[in-house]
Amino acid sequence: MGDQWKFPDELDALTAAPQHHKLLFENDFVRVLDTNIPSGEKTQLHTHRYPCSLYVLSWSDFVRYDSNNNVMVDSRTLAKIPSVGSALWSEPLIPHSLKNVGDKDLHVISVEIKK
Repeated sequence: MGDQWKFPDELDALTAAPQHHKLLFENDFVRVLDTNIPSGEKTQLHTHRYPCSLYVLSWSDFVRYDSNNNVMVDSRTLAKIPSVGSALWSEPLIPHSLKNVGDKDLHVISVEIKK
């Protein structure tokens, strides 16, 4: 996806949604983000330009919307819900916003693979 779509810097998660994304570490190879979305909050429209491994610190149901506010993912329909302490993989994500529709924080650490 990264080769097919240009990821503008102004939509990068750290720039467009800094209240929910914090940089923990970055070098030429990886970028590590702490993402925390409290219950009831919705992020600003943003992207994730790199594929990443996500480590789940706490889980809450969410709805991911595209740039036209169409539902991309509703976690309540997933066949398997990630457990706390589990890890998963994500490809780069085009512009989206995410609303925490559950009753806990959605808190993950993402290790983005830059090269």
